[in-house]
Amino acid sequence: MSQNFIECDREQVLLMPPSLGEWLPEDHLAWTILGSVDEMDLSAFYGAYRADGHGRPAYEPKMMLALLLYAYARGNRSSRGIERACVEDVAYRVIAANKAPDHSTIAEFRVRHEQAIAELFGEVLSLCKTAGLVKVGVVAIDGTKVSANASMNANRSYEQIAKEIIEEARRIDEAEDELYGSARGDELPEQLRTREGRRKALREAKEKLDSQRAERQDSDAVISAPLQLDPEHFVTRPYGRRAWFREARKELDNRRQKQARPIAKKRSERLQEASRRLQEEHSAQLEANDAYESWRARGIAADGSHRMAPGMVKPYAPPAQPEGKINTTDHDSRIVKTAGQAARQGYNAQAAVNENHIVIAAEIGVDAPDFGHLQPMVKATTNELENIGVEESPEVVVADAGYWHKKQMENIVAGGIQVVIPPDSGARKDTRPGWNKGLYAFMRRVLETEHGAAIYRKRMATVEPVFGQVKFNRRLDRFLRRGRAACRSEWRLMTVTNNLIRLHNHRIAAARA
Repeated sequence: MSQNFIECDREQVLLMPPSLGEWLPEDHLAWTILGSVDEMDLSAFYGAYRADGHGRPAYEPKMMLALLLYAYARGNRSSRGIERACVEDVAYRVIAANKAPDHSTIAEFRVRHEQAIAELFGEVLSLCKTAGLVKVGVVAIDGTKVSANASMNANRSYEQIAKEIIEEARRIDEAEDELYGSARGDELPEQLRTREGRRKALREAKEKLDSQRAERQDSDAVISAPLQLDPEHFVTRPYGRRAWFREARKELDNRRQKQARPIAKKRSERLQEASRRLQEEHSAQLEANDAYESWRARGIAADGSHRMAPGMVKPYAPPAQPEGKINTTDHDSRIVKTAGQAARQGYNAQAAVNENHIVIAAEIGVDAPDFGHLQPMVKATTNELENIGVEESPEVVVADAGYWHKKQMENIVAGGIQVVIPPDSGARKDTRPGWNKGLYAFMRRVLETEHGAAIYRKRMATVEPVFGQVKFNRRLDRFLRRGRAACRSEWRLMTVTNNLIRLHNHRIAAARA
C-alpha cells in the first residue's frame, strides 16, 4: 500500500475569494484597526491636501493611517518592510485594498503628518474610554530609555564643529570642481531658459519662502525672548549657581520643544545648526549667571533666609566660548544612562499606564534621570483625560524612587491625588543621609503597611509589561526619525498601537463571553 499525503500541486490554478472581507477571520486585529480608524476624526490629515483636487492623486489618508497602525502593531516600522508586506502578507493587502504604496510614499506620509499622528493618541484613548478601559484608580508612571537615530561618536565640542564646518566646505568645493570642471556650476537649467519658465519658478519659490519666513519668525520669537528664571519654580534649591544654569538649560529645552525645528538632511546644515545651538546655550548660561548675580545681590530670600555674603562665594568667570558637546546627527538627543546598562545616545520615553495596561499619557524627555518628570507626567495625564471627557482624576499615582521630588509630590497631593513613591531605591540597604524624617519617614511607614505595599506592588505589574511589549515584542529599541518632535510622534504612535491591541483583545473576550 502506497503512502498517503495531502497533495501539494503548485501549478493548480486557484480562485481566490472575490471579497477582501473573506480573506481574514472576523476576529483579526486588522478589522479592529480599520473599524477604529473609521471612528476617528481625521480632519487634520485631510486638511494637509489640496481641496480643489488638482495634481497627482494621493493615497487615501484613512488607508495609509490604518496601514501604519497595523504595521507598528506588528513591530514592522521599516517603510521598505511595510511595502514588502503589502505584497506578501494577506492582512496588509486587505488593509491596503490590494494596493502596494512604495516605501518613499509611506515614509513621506509619516513625515508629512507628524503632528497629526502624535495627536492621534487622544482619538484612540477616547475609543478605549467608550469600551470602559480607561479606569483611573491607580496610575503607574515610569520612563524607559530609547536609542536615538544617532551615534554617541557624533557628539562634538564647539571647536570640533568649527573644524568640521571648514572641512565640509573644502570637501564640497572639491566635489563641485570634479562635477563642473571649468564651468561655474550655476548655469541656468533647461526649464529656466524661457521667460514663462522663470516666472513660474520664481512664483513657486516666493510662495515657499513666504511660508518658511512666517514659520521662522514665529519660532524665532519663541526662542529669542528673555529667559524667565523664577527661583520659586526651580526644580532644585536656587542657592547655587549651577541650579540657575540647569533651569536656564531646562527653559531653553522647553522653548526648543515648542519651536520643533526639523533635523536637516545635509551634514553641512546639521553642523551649522549644532554650532548655532551651542552658541544659544552659551548665551543662556551668561544670562542665567547675570540673573543669579542680581538675585544674590538682593541679600534676603523670599522665605526670609540670608543668602551667602559676597566674600563667601567663589569667584566665577563665565566661559568665553560655548562649552559642552552636542550631537551633530540628532541635536535634541542626549547621552542617557540606565542602571546596569551601557550608556546610549537617546531619549527618555515617559508613560502613564492604568491597571488595564492602557497608556493614558506618553511624552518624550531629553533628561536621562526621571527626577523632575513626575508633575509634568501627572499634568499630561489629567490633560489627556479631560480631552476625552473623563472628569475623574487618578486616585493614586505610583512611581519608583527615581521620581522622588518632594515639592512636586506636595503639589500633586494638594490637587487631590495621592502619591506612593519609595524614598529609597531597592539597591540601598539603609536610608540616605538626611532622608530619615518628615515626608521620607512618612512614606516609609505607608509602604510598610499592607495596603501601601499592595498599591506599590501594582507599579511593576502595570507599567513594565507595556514597556516589554513595546520595546521587545514590537522592537522599538531605536527611533527611526530624528528630532524631539519626530521621536515624540513615533513614541505616541507606538503607544497608540498598544492601546489598540488592548482594545482588540477586550472586544474579542467580550464577544466570546
